[in-house]
Amino acid sequence: MKPKFNIRNRYVLIGDAILTVISILSAYILRLEFIEVFSNYYRSLIWMLGLSLLIKLLVYYFFGLYRRMWIYASMRELRLVITAVTVASALVSAVMLLLFNNRFFISFPRSVLIIDWITSIIFVGGLRYGLRMLAESGNGRNGAKVNKQRNTLIIGAGDAGALVAKELQKNSQLNLNPVGFLDDDANKFKQQIHGIPVIGKIRDLAKAIETKNIQEVVIAIPSAPGRIVRIVTEVCRKKRIPFRTMPGLYELLGGKVSISRLREVDIADLLRREPAQMDDTIVGSILRDRRVMVTGAGGSIGTELCRQIAQWGPEELVLLGHGENSIFETYLEIKENYPDLKLSASITDVRDLDRVGNEFKRYHPQVVFHAAAHKHVPLMENNVEECVLNNVIGTKNVIECAKQMDVERLVMISTDKAIRPVSVMGATKRLAEMLVLDAAERTEKPFAVVRFGNVLGSRGSVVPLFKRQIAYGGPITVTHPKMTRYFMTIPEAVHLVLQAAGIGKGGETFILNMGEQVRIVDLAEDLIRLSGLEPGKDIEIIFTGIREGEKLSEDLWNEGRHFERTLHPDIFSEEGEDTLSGDQLSQAVALLTELSRKGQWEEIINQMNKLIPNAELSKLRSSDLSKVS
Repeated sequence: MKPKFNIRNRYVLIGDAILTVISILSAYILRLEFIEVFSNYYRSLIWMLGLSLLIKLLVYYFFGLYRRMWIYASMRELRLVITAVTVASALVSAVMLLLFNNRFFISFPRSVLIIDWITSIIFVGGLRYGLRMLAESGNGRNGAKVNKQRNTLIIGAGDAGALVAKELQKNSQLNLNPVGFLDDDANKFKQQIHGIPVIGKIRDLAKAIETKNIQEVVIAIPSAPGRIVRIVTEVCRKKRIPFRTMPGLYELLGGKVSISRLREVDIADLLRREPAQMDDTIVGSILRDRRVMVTGAGGSIGTELCRQIAQWGPEELVLLGHGENSIFETYLEIKENYPDLKLSASITDVRDLDRVGNEFKRYHPQVVFHAAAHKHVPLMENNVEECVLNNVIGTKNVIECAKQMDVERLVMISTDKAIRPVSVMGATKRLAEMLVLDAAERTEKPFAVVRFGNVLGSRGSVVPLFKRQIAYGGPITVTHPKMTRYFMTIPEAVHLVLQAAGIGKGGETFILNMGEQVRIVDLAEDLIRLSGLEPGKDIEIIFTGIREGEKLSEDLWNEGRHFERTLHPDIFSEEGEDTLSGDQLSQAVALLTELSRKGQWEEIINQMNKLIPNAELSKLRSSDLSKVS
């Protein structure tokens, strides 16, 4: 929308010409008697007027003073005006002094040069900022109040908050009247920004709403952590006060006004707890100058593993995976960020023992992180045989090759769904855990398991799907209102894996202190609010029913097991032996392999229910993959 008040720059040029004449006359009159100017100094006055009109207007044009919309003038434009006037006055002064020294005129009061410089700054700057004042007052009159203005409280008294306050004051048609700021910076308390006071800290929001009769809240902290946004949204919801979030710069530039204009949500905002502590003291000792292999390197966890491992300067990093495109993308990213790192990519299916063996012989890895696995619960309920071959047999192949090539350390990534499994995916991961722990006992090497809950933001997880559903305008689909899960971020999960590799002495199952389980519906509501929208109003949440292979809640450890703290404050170690190990475990895996090759998925489920403690796998297959938990 064009501004209500505007003026063409040619009129500004004419104004500058008139003010230049006035400035020089003023300088002479201020310096001399009025009559004396025209009796003794008229010749130098005429020269200075002519030179100033020529030089100053050209300099102003060169500095772009006639290519700007002065109704939006700021401090940058003020500096430009001062610079342009100073350069112009300096040129005029140089020519005038040169002419005076060459006797073009005899009488010339040199102090008028300084007076003219000062008055020119006042006149040239005053003209332009006067235009801005006229524009703002004109917009204010033309944008007459349609409705009664709503008292508005701004969260954040920084640059963004000042920008919001200024815009609200300038555009009365928005019907928002800023009456105060809240900011946690104690130095800003009782200060004013554009005449608006900072009245307290963010924790004073509820009180400020009552005392200032607030009718709307604007969050003007573009980088605000989820904790701050959650506090504000919770208070506003209880007080039934609408709130807005300041959009990102890309949205302002793009002019987006649809529901896709959402605040970019930091995944850590959704944790509802502080992120796990990061301790790098022991990680470097097991990675630096080592040959490291990551299986499943193209997945969400595998890629992040490669990112973090690369920081420690391994002798070589091998990216092993079955997906050509994902491995290629991970390879390009790591190579771009660490050009001096020796990096290799191996397109290998862990189900193929011969291929895995050849790659281990080729690269001789000293440390192996086993992240290759099928993970999608509903998908694996319909692909039982494939899940066994990849998650169980694939793990067995990696372990066998690691033992043959005398690998120093091996860490396998597992899931909370492996405890009391009700899904094929969870059951196969539990068997994979047993294989790793059995190998640790047999070899007496630091082979270990890392077990954690759902990973926020990984491919196929709820957060990317929820964000996509929000961008489409909803609804968000959740399976059950009481469905709960443990959550962690991808960097947290990977750091835990690296910590376990350093801490492990062999045969441990490491578990992260993940806090309390989070209701999926609460996660969905948080994501909607953090995106700047309101659940139930802007985005609807619908419940679709629990799918096969899902539980209402998950567990991170086995009942009756003892777990201890480790060197890391957020990592626990589960102690105890599985009922299945040694020859019995080998025979069970051999049987499952045979059944998988023959496609006898029902018998596979029967066997896993018998082999795994507290397993309750269903024989019902579901083809609905759209529901989310």
